Amino acid sequence: MGMTMTQKILAAHAGLESVTAGQLINAKLDIVLGNDITTPVAVNEFKKAGFNGVFDKDRIAIVLDHFVPNKDIKAAEQSKQCREFACAHCVSHFYDVGKMGIEHALLPEQGVVTAGDCIIGADSHTCTYGALGAFSTGVGSTDMAAGMATGMAWFKVPSAIKFELSGKLPSNCSGKDVILTIIGMIGVDGALYKSMEFTGDGVSALSMDDRLCICNMAIEAGAKNGIFPVDDVTREYMKGRTERQPVEYTADSDAEYEKVIEIDLSKIVPTVSCPHLPENTHPASELSDIKIDQVVIGSCTNGRMEDMETAYRYLNGKKVKDGVRCIIIPATMQIYRECVERGYVTAFIDAGAVVSTPTCGPCLGGYMGILAAGERCIATTNRNFVGRMGHVDSEVYLASPETAAASAITGYITYPTEV
Repeated sequence: MGMTMTQKILAAHAGLESVTAGQLINAKLDIVLGNDITTPVAVNEFKKAGFNGVFDKDRIAIVLDHFVPNKDIKAAEQSKQCREFACAHCVSHFYDVGKMGIEHALLPEQGVVTAGDCIIGADSHTCTYGALGAFSTGVGSTDMAAGMATGMAWFKVPSAIKFELSGKLPSNCSGKDVILTIIGMIGVDGALYKSMEFTGDGVSALSMDDRLCICNMAIEAGAKNGIFPVDDVTREYMKGRTERQPVEYTADSDAEYEKVIEIDLSKIVPTVSCPHLPENTHPASELSDIKIDQVVIGSCTNGRMEDMETAYRYLNGKKVKDGVRCIIIPATMQIYRECVERGYVTAFIDAGAVVSTPTCGPCLGGYMGILAAGERCIATTNRNFVGRMGHVDSEVYLASPETAAASAITGYITYPTEV
């Protein structure tokens, strides 16, 4: 029996000719990732286990992004612990204030991750890097500690669902609408511990930013990982960027999938996930009576350059509705700088929005946009659980940058027209 893309990567990293769904393996790791919340826990476990050194200082990435610049004393202490560990072990990929960005936007941008990698991260949205043709998945801080010390991790080989993409997205839709549509179809446990593998002619019509967004939210369907095949779009993105030689894996023609789901991208419409689960999706056109208090455009899901371009297209020369707080967060310092150089930041400020340094901030209810009781936010973030962005009686609506920006202007959830 043939293997899927994910199974081939795992087999190679386990030193095996082949693997099958459900098999337990021990695999070599290319990158171990942590952030300012999860790394301190991992460091404590690292020390408790008696480890003295890391397996490879060039294959560990620590990104301070959730509460940075530090929002309070606890956040400052966590960041300090990360800095001390990174310094003590000469960690090459340590990103602090001035160099940091939201981890899942930063690592692909900086070429730290590449095609064919096996990656773990102590953050659930580590599945983002499947957009590059890598196997990447989130783990707990204890697994991160063991990975930093040994360069190994155990996995149960996942079965897979194939998503056969065709057509091309309408110009008022993006990758966010694709993944919200899929999660609405299969539910938050529809791909539980499975690999979501995206294939078909429609893949070539998706940009790298679209693919990163789609893989980022694979976890919201319960998936172990999401993955795209490497094609010319991927190769162009990686050219001159990645530190290590990419390795391309393709699924065998007789690979076994639990099911195949066909998605015609041309039929995708602007989609919104209503409280309090990502699966509670509706077309934006059906939600025009929902008044909003806040808009967030950013996060590891939608804070990349194309997302900033979209926000600019909708907001340039317009005004954010009175009474609406519009917060725009470029995901990395490089993206932030490009927004400045292109004049986007000026346009956002003129529109009445605020522009933040890169941070996860409001996405997890950390800071930079906490909601009070009864308030509603439409956000390009990835989760809308009860209390996710603040008070338990607040509401978060997940949407694309197109829908979020259009809604900022009207003050209500708004179907984005093509601009």
